[in-house]
Amino acid sequence: MATLAALETATPHALLRLPYPEDALAPIISARTVGFHHGKHHKGYVDKVNELVAGTEFEGQALERIVMATSGKPDKTELFNNAAQAWNHAFYWRSLKPKSGGKPGGALADRIEAEFGGLDAFKKKLVTTSVKQFGSGWGWLVVDGDSLKVVGTANAEVPFTRGQTPLLTIDVWEHAYYLDYQNRRADYAQAVVDKLLNWEFAAENLARS
Repeated sequence: MATLAALETATPHALLRLPYPEDALAPIISARTVGFHHGKHHKGYVDKVNELVAGTEFEGQALERIVMATSGKPDKTELFNNAAQAWNHAFYWRSLKPKSGGKPGGALADRIEAEFGGLDAFKKKLVTTSVKQFGSGWGWLVVDGDSLKVVGTANAEVPFTRGQTPLLTIDVWEHAYYLDYQNRRADYAQAVVDKLLNWEFAAENLARS
């Protein structure tokens, strides 16, 4: 399984190969949605990054470094948006696991119990945060200092630019769910949280935080 560090690919950036077949997330997320989302949207961000960094000081840099270097800089907004979305999507695909529906174990389970009051309370908070994210964005489980938190980010924003370590994420841009759920973002978020979260990936990221 790819680690967080392994998602930082050097230029030219390559589209992350899905860690499962396109139909593996069905019926929660259809093969049609995954095909468009990964093969069109995600690929478009990666291709645009490669175009924008060619011949610049960012050529050859990992995605995370590009995101950090361009965050909050108005003259670098286009590069930030595409680099951050390329990173976010690579992280999103790893945050999902076909037919998961299980529970976290070990230190992650202990932290969720202690800091959210149990798995059900954590799930409710992640779904609520994701659904209430206005417009396009993401719902995240992160490490912030000594605490676990659920946070939302708008558009291409990513938690590590504000010192938080992502553990897993849910994409709530419309392209992530509209073919399957139309305007029912809440149904999509609930189904992903209940049946597709990759607890092993989250635990690996927690161990490195």
